Amino acid sequence: MTEEELKALLDNAALSEEPHPEQSAESDALIEDIKGFFDGPRVLPQQPVPEEQPAGEPSFIPDPENPLPAREQTEPMPFAGYPEEKPQKHGWIAAVFAVTVLLLIGFAVFCIVMDLRSGTTVGGYRAGDVIEVKLEQHDKPASAKTDVAEHSAAGVAKKVMPSIVQIYTYSNGAVNGTGSGIILTEDGYIATNAHVVKDAEGYTVKLFDEGQSDKTYDAVLIGHDSKTDLAVLKISLSGLHPAELGNSDQVQLGETVCALGNPAGLSGSITVGIISGMNRKVRANAKEFEMDCFQTDAAISPGNSGGALVNLSGQVIGITSSKYGRSILTGAGYEGLGFAIMINEAMPIIKELMEQGYVSGRVRIGIEFYENAIAHQKAAAEEVTLPPQLDGTGIQIGGIAEDTDLANTVLKPGEWILAMNGKEVSDYDSVNKAIEGLSAGDTVHCRCARIKDDGRLETFEIDFKLMEDQSGEF
Repeated sequence: MTEEELKALLDNAALSEEPHPEQSAESDALIEDIKGFFDGPRVLPQQPVPEEQPAGEPSFIPDPENPLPAREQTEPMPFAGYPEEKPQKHGWIAAVFAVTVLLLIGFAVFCIVMDLRSGTTVGGYRAGDVIEVKLEQHDKPASAKTDVAEHSAAGVAKKVMPSIVQIYTYSNGAVNGTGSGIILTEDGYIATNAHVVKDAEGYTVKLFDEGQSDKTYDAVLIGHDSKTDLAVLKISLSGLHPAELGNSDQVQLGETVCALGNPAGLSGSITVGIISGMNRKVRANAKEFEMDCFQTDAAISPGNSGGALVNLSGQVIGITSSKYGRSILTGAGYEGLGFAIMINEAMPIIKELMEQGYVSGRVRIGIEFYENAIAHQKAAAEEVTLPPQLDGTGIQIGGIAEDTDLANTVLKPGEWILAMNGKEVSDYDSVNKAIEGLSAGDTVHCRCARIKDDGRLETFEIDFKLMEDQSGEF
C-alpha cells in the first residue's frame, strides 16, 4: 500500500458518522470493563497467552523497503484506578521533632541529676532545718463531757476532713504507694506513718478542704522515725486547716470514735466505731518499738495509715497505724481490730521531727541481722546444720555499716553476736534491752562466735562504741 492510499483510507474513517460494528463492540466492551473495575471487584482481565513461535524463526519478517521507525522510550503508565505517588518532602519536620525530643529528655535528666546532688527542697524547706515548733493540745469541751449525743459523725467529717490529706509516694517516676496524713500547722506540716513514706523518692499531697479540693502539691520529707513509725512531711502552702489535737489521757473505754483517711485509695473516707481497748502495746514489725495504742473497731484498712482517729468533738486522739492481719496459727483473718498510736505518745516524736528532722538521744549499732528463729529457718532452707549452742541464742550478722565503729572490729557478716554487755541476745527486743540507757560514745562489750569449716563453734570477744542515730533506722 502506497502512502497516498493509506492517507485516503484514514480520511474516510474520520469522516464516517457510524462506527464500524466491530469497533463499536470493542468500545462497548471496554466501557463495561472500566465500569466493572470501579463498581465491582478490581480483577485484572486475564491476558491472552502469546502463541509460541517455532524455534529458530523470527517473530516478524522485516521489510527492507519500509523499515519500522525506532520506538521512543516512554515512561510507564501508572496503574489504572490509583493516583500516582509523589515523593514526600517532609523529612526536615521529622528531624526537627527528633531534635526537640532529645533536648527535652536531656533537660529532664539534667534537672534530676541536679536535684539529687543538691537534695530535695520544696518552698525553701529541707529535711533537717531547725525550726521552733508550737503545737497545742486541747481538753474536751465541757458540753462533750456531759452530753456526747449532740455530736455526730457528720459533724466530725465536716470539721476534720479539711485537715486530712492523701499522700502519694513515687519511685522511678511512678506511684508506688498511698497513705493518709494529718495537717498539723496552717503552713503545711503534715504527720503520717514512717512506713507510708519509707523507701520512696518523691511525695505529693492531695487536699480535701473546699478551697483546695482535689489539688495536689509536692512535698518534702522533713524527718522519719521507723522505730516509732512516725514521720513528718511539708508542703509549701499557707492558710491550711490544721487539725485540733486532743488529749488521749481523757479517752474512755467504749467511747465513740471516727477514723478518717483514704483506705484502698478511696479519698476522704470516714468510719465509725468505739474504743475497744486501751494502752495496747503494738508495733508493726520486729524492728519497731512497742507504742501505746488505742484498739478500735472503726474500720482501718491499707491506705488509712497515717490518718486520724478522732473523738466526737473532732479532736485527734490517735494516728491510725495498723490492724491485725491473718493469724499465723489458723490462717483466719481478723476484723474490727485496728490500732492507732495515742496522740500523747506521738507528740514528743513529732515535735522533734519537725524541729530537727530526727529524734535526739538515739544510738545506733550499725548492723543488719537475722533474729535467731529467722537464722535457723534460713539455715534449714540452705540445708546447713547449725551448732547446738546457737539454739535460741545469738543473732546472725547480715551486714555492718562502714561508718560505724563496729566496722573496725574483727566481726564479719555471717558471724554471730551471742551477748552484749553480759546479756544474751536473740532478737530485736533483747538487743534493745542490752543497750538501753546507753548514749552515743558509750562502749559495748560483745561475746561473738563464728562457725569453723569442721562445724565447730569458735567464740571471741570485741568492743565497739555506739554512734548517734539521726537516720531513724536501727
